Formats: sequence, C-alpha cells, structure tokens
Amino acid sequence: MHASGKTDISTGSDAAEALKPLAGSLAGLIFAVGMIGSGLLAVPVLSGASAYAVSETFGWREGLDEEWRRAKPFYGVVAIATLVGLIIPFTSVKPIDALFLTSILNGIAAPFLLVVIMLAARNKKVMGKQTIGPVLTALGWIVTVAMFVALIGLALTALAS
Repeated sequence: MHASGKTDISTGSDAAEALKPLAGSLAGLIFAVGMIGSGLLAVPVLSGASAYAVSETFGWREGLDEEWRRAKPFYGVVAIATLVGLIIPFTSVKPIDALFLTSILNGIAAPFLLVVIMLAARNKKVMGKQTIGPVLTALGWIVTVAMFVALIGLALTALAS
C-alpha cells in the first residue's frame, strides 16, 4: 500500500484504492470478497471461542453439541458476541482502526500465551502421555523467542514515533 502512496487507510474503500496498482480494476471486488470471507470465517469462530472461554471460566455446561436448553449461558454468549460483531459496523468505530488495534493486542498477548502453551505441552500432569517431544519443544521455544523479539521491536517502534 505504501508503494502506491496510500498510507492513511481508514476505510475499506481506501484499502481497495491502495490495492489498485497490484490488482487493477478488480481491487474493489477482490478486497470486498476477502473482507466478506474473513467476516464469515471470523464471526462464528470468535463468538464460539468467546462462549467456550466464558463458560470454562464460570464452570457452565458448554459445547455446540449440547442442546440449547442444557447450555443456555453458553449459547447466550454466542448470541451476544455475534450481536456485538454485527453492531460494531454501525458505530463510529472505523473498521480499519479496529482491525489494527486488535492485531496489536493479539501481538502483545501472543508471546505470553505461547509461554503458557509451551509449559503445558511439556507438562505430564496437563498432557499425560501426549507431551511434545524435543524437536517440537525446540521449535516451539524458537517461535516463542521470535515472538518476544517482534514484540520488543513493536514497542521500540511505537516509542520512537
């Protein structure tokens, strides 16, 4: 996008316009199909993941295989999360800003979550006989360190500007 001189992206239209040098007259269509596809994938995954996380936290019966009568709080969280996802576009929140902010928050959280995952993956009390071996352990820690390096780079970049 920077190559086309477009550095201030605040709407989907701006992003599609910035893609014109690469995608030509189909930039708008390609961008729209990508955004719709992303939304169709993200909304059910995020609402379901939220429902599982909240249900696990509060010890509620959960699962998409449960009847709704037996897991009302779980399905309630799915419905609320879906509604929030549907309402956001009708607010003053700019979608590109929201995507950017959530990417930053995910980038900040990811290295710490990887540490927890790596510790759990090697713990026999957590994983039983299914702990990861030495190759996956080494690769996992390499990725974890790389994520921390990227996080430090993000912090230094933010502080420098």
